[in-house]
Amino acid sequence: MNLHEQMVFAYENSPAVRALFERAGLTPDDIHEVNDLAQLPVTSKDDLIEMQQADPPFGGWNAVPVEDIGTIYLSPGPLFDAHDDGRMVSSIRLFQKAGFGKGDIVINAFLYHMVPAGMLFHEALMRAGATVVPMGPGNTDVQVQVIMALNATGYCGTPSFLSIILDKAEQMHIPKDALPLKKAFFSAEPYPTSLRQRFEGEYGIATCQAYATADIGVISYQLPGETDFAFREDLIVQLVDPTTGENVPHGTPGEVVVTTFSKVYPLTRFGTGDMAVMTPNSDRMFGLVGRSGEAVKVRGMFLHPNQLNFVLPQIKHVKAWEAVVSRQNNRDYLTINVTTDGPVNPEEVRQFARQTAHLTVDEVNIVDAVEQAGRVRDARDWS
Repeated sequence: MNLHEQMVFAYENSPAVRALFERAGLTPDDIHEVNDLAQLPVTSKDDLIEMQQADPPFGGWNAVPVEDIGTIYLSPGPLFDAHDDGRMVSSIRLFQKAGFGKGDIVINAFLYHMVPAGMLFHEALMRAGATVVPMGPGNTDVQVQVIMALNATGYCGTPSFLSIILDKAEQMHIPKDALPLKKAFFSAEPYPTSLRQRFEGEYGIATCQAYATADIGVISYQLPGETDFAFREDLIVQLVDPTTGENVPHGTPGEVVVTTFSKVYPLTRFGTGDMAVMTPNSDRMFGLVGRSGEAVKVRGMFLHPNQLNFVLPQIKHVKAWEAVVSRQNNRDYLTINVTTDGPVNPEEVRQFARQTAHLTVDEVNIVDAVEQAGRVRDARDWS
């Protein structure tokens, strides 16, 4: 199906897509080529949250009745995401290209709740021929024991958690050459050079990574030995100026905007909020360079200020707050600073934040003033 045919389908079956065209004063007959999409406005993740709240569960983006959707994912925001075959097929192909298949036993350390990653990659690995062990994150000593007992050859999860697992293995006095891991697939957070050197140089693990979102699934991927990212074949990915929505030239940072060919959840001109750069003289992506919106990804989960704005003001004597994301020992470290006008128990702040954001808060500080009240500040240095 070409782009025009997809626009006709989405316009006729998704109320949100129809509204998108009407707001721009267009019809599907105005969209035939990729460059024509620039006439349509970009829908941000914040817009999507508001649309879903106003018209639950999908804000009118679904092109089929809710009862015809096989799997519905819930991710932080909160956001509902509809499963479609496109994201599954692309994930299967990715694992096959990366060398995962029959004979591999793979530890899946992605979350199996509140995000689609665990279930999505579990099924894709199975359909690629691998045997999957659904571990999720945490329990590092058990992770090491399972890897050794099953002679696991593969790891699927965040790079920082694999580093923690390897630290635990060293503490358990397991020699590096005794670990059976031969390949690893990463997503949900950046993969810094320091960790690549450790995994590939010290342990001889072939690594690959994917840039993915809960709303779309895999968007682009980097196979072992490659330095840039190829785009998923069944998506239209554009890098645009976050202010104007116009395409930016290669080498210039732009927001990742995606149009799908889904027959279930046809997101059109969806702005991920991630900023990336295209590799000069190619159709590949060099990598992500930051965020354009207010949400910040922490340990693979998006943390939006509204999640904390909803709960922290309910705590007596809390006047203002800010969240700060930093890096310690190759791991995201989440700190919440609060100003008060009376006694406040830091543990209460920690528990309230965890309940609404579904993230562990590493540190709570009572301070005289906060730098950016009501915001999530990204203080990580990936250089």
